[in-house]
Amino acid sequence: MTTPQHFKATDKGRVLVLGGTGKTGRRIAAGLEARGIPVRIGSRSATPSFDWNNDATWEASLHEVEAAYITYAPDLAMPGATDAIQAFVNRARQHGVQRLVLLSGRGEAEAQACERIVQESGLAWTIIRASWFFQNFSEGAFVDMVRAGQITLPAGDVPEPFVDVDDIAEVAVAAFTEPGHVGEVYEVTGPRMLTFAEVAAELSEAIGSRIDYVQVPHEAFVVGVRASGAPTEVVWMLDYLFTTVLDGRNAYLTDGVQQALGRPPKDFSAYAREVAGTNTWRNVA
Repeated sequence: MTTPQHFKATDKGRVLVLGGTGKTGRRIAAGLEARGIPVRIGSRSATPSFDWNNDATWEASLHEVEAAYITYAPDLAMPGATDAIQAFVNRARQHGVQRLVLLSGRGEAEAQACERIVQESGLAWTIIRASWFFQNFSEGAFVDMVRAGQITLPAGDVPEPFVDVDDIAEVAVAAFTEPGHVGEVYEVTGPRMLTFAEVAAELSEAIGSRIDYVQVPHEAFVVGVRASGAPTEVVWMLDYLFTTVLDGRNAYLTDGVQQALGRPPKDFSAYAREVAGTNTWRNVA
């Protein structure tokens, strides 16, 4: 079976975007649709619905699909993720899917195991291995902390090269629509490493109101997240990220955005100014 290098606006094939209502997925879906490429959203709220925990929903979502963007919520490091990715890839191949783009994480052995499943699938593939998102502070787990004026986390002074989700989405869209991306692993970061205290300072400057970073013991943080009513998988993920991934292993920059798009990645300060111009952080004291 031959596999196309990329899709053009004239192609009839449909791209299934898993997590199509999430941070990366909705941007990728919009980017593909803007290029005239048919998209099917893969989410529990979509029609047909897609649920990682119910493989009976996968059949309809994969019908007449030629390519798929794979993002696994909440994280590829979750127990059972490798089994789910293997099962999905097998099912996708059975349905004639020819092209896969996987969102992966840096410094996560479990995520790299999922990458190998995609790489060994026999299908055309691209891996996007991403650092932590800028948008965690405006669309994700930390937005309420920013609104409250206090980022309370057990992060210490370990720097992270946060990356903009818009850059990730643009890399994925390029992988689907342009030649030259098959078989590539793009490790994407922003242009600078920032500690969480430095993030707070950047946000303070952009918003015009003081945002503090407060270091808390890890166990107290996990107890607080659990007490807030966060889903079990979110508690697990945050526990894992702050005990395992944020230990300095990812404290270096990469040029994946430059490789894929031919331009440098977006800087955190530009992101912060843009979001500050909206109502996202309006509750900041």
